[in-house]
Amino acid sequence: MKENKYAIIMAGGIGSRFWPMSRTQHPKQFIDILGTGKTLIQQTFDRLSKVCPIQNIYIVTNDIYKDTVLEQLSISSEQVLCEPARRNTAPCIAYAAYKIHKKNPDALMVVAPSDHLILQEDEFIKSIDIALKAANQNDALITLGIQPSRPDTGYGYIQYTEETLETNQAINKVKTFTEKPELELAKQFIESGDFLWNAGIFVWSSASIIKSFQKDLKDIHNPFILAKHLLNSPEEEAFINKTYHTLPNISIDFGIMEKAENVYVLPCDFGWSDLGTFGSIYNHLEKDDNLNATLSDNVLTYNSSNNIIHSDSKKLIVVDGLDDYIVVDKDNVLLICKKENEQNIKQYMNDAKRLKGEEYV
Repeated sequence: MKENKYAIIMAGGIGSRFWPMSRTQHPKQFIDILGTGKTLIQQTFDRLSKVCPIQNIYIVTNDIYKDTVLEQLSISSEQVLCEPARRNTAPCIAYAAYKIHKKNPDALMVVAPSDHLILQEDEFIKSIDIALKAANQNDALITLGIQPSRPDTGYGYIQYTEETLETNQAINKVKTFTEKPELELAKQFIESGDFLWNAGIFVWSSASIIKSFQKDLKDIHNPFILAKHLLNSPEEEAFINKTYHTLPNISIDFGIMEKAENVYVLPCDFGWSDLGTFGSIYNHLEKDDNLNATLSDNVLTYNSSNNIIHSDSKKLIVVDGLDDYIVVDKDNVLLICKKENEQNIKQYMNDAKRLKGEEYV
């Protein structure tokens, strides 16, 4: 069955919540954010190469990142699917699914973001193998749910029922999806015991997901079906460049997963974080005696604690009297922001673009 296993890595985002470390021309998936010696997309690729053949791993990304992908990963250019416009996750997944299905109608697909942290790789691979086996035996859309450790308001939640797949009692029927609840609601979710964090990692057969696009997202299904003879041909690029910007800008969660009747979740625990904010990476970085996490060697701190500090320049950064701050010096932008206000960083970036110019994003 291994030759039928495929992986799709979604790598088209700009990582706006990591501005200014993450920039439009070089977003966070291409950065070694945790100082491991490998970028986030390289870590994701290495994990998935243990699930399926390397030649069956496809990267869907914005066309401006194609060269960066090929520099960082040992793959052929045919494995890089270039989006000429950002259209959220549903068109991104559809592009890969229809292309792969034409090549192999028996294909099984793992779909994963390029920028997540997974600490327990062996457990991750076990979970993926369980889900792939189930997807091979059932017409099911399977998502991986993470056992929550706290009432986090930064994650989406999946509620599941006691109903399971006939072929695997460990995979539960999904009841509801909730995106980033308020704290009190998140606490109720945790107390109820039947909610998981939504990891945004999916497993299904190409046939099952295409059937779902046909039912629930015809505006995406119809263009790909009408032009399926162009996929995996020299005319594919022209078709994508002409059609992609006309596709609806919609997530796979909202467009399909919240509507489909055959959605299941596999509860997992493999040390997962979506690394969506500076606060989330702070939890995974080494810290000094005052709990400062410095991502650079050229930092001196005095009377300061609980900060995350980064600079990629030769400039010496001296911090005195700060507690619970984010300090990032990157190219032509210096960000100094309270950690509790990190949800505003995307707005700072948008304001910088609008008021000061494109060169600052």
